[in-house]
Amino acid sequence: MIVRILFFAKARDLAGAAFAELRLEDGATVADLRRALGHACPALAPVLPRMHVAINNNYAADPDAIPADAEIACFPPVSGG
Repeated sequence: MIVRILFFAKARDLAGAAFAELRLEDGATVADLRRALGHACPALAPVLPRMHVAINNNYAADPDAIPADAEIACFPPVSGG
């Protein structure tokens, strides 16, 4: 399946784009997405372990499966005070 990933904040800066499209195997998980992003865009490596992933507007964990028609958003943790 081909998925479209939207990047926000520092993830967008590191990716150098607002979005990317990646090919993932059917039944891929968020962990698979992180690995694929690391290969496709090595500049994201510093934020990948801590990056939040949302699927269809809900936070997702590494074991969660990504449906074929999902809207995926990636952004680093918010910091500050």
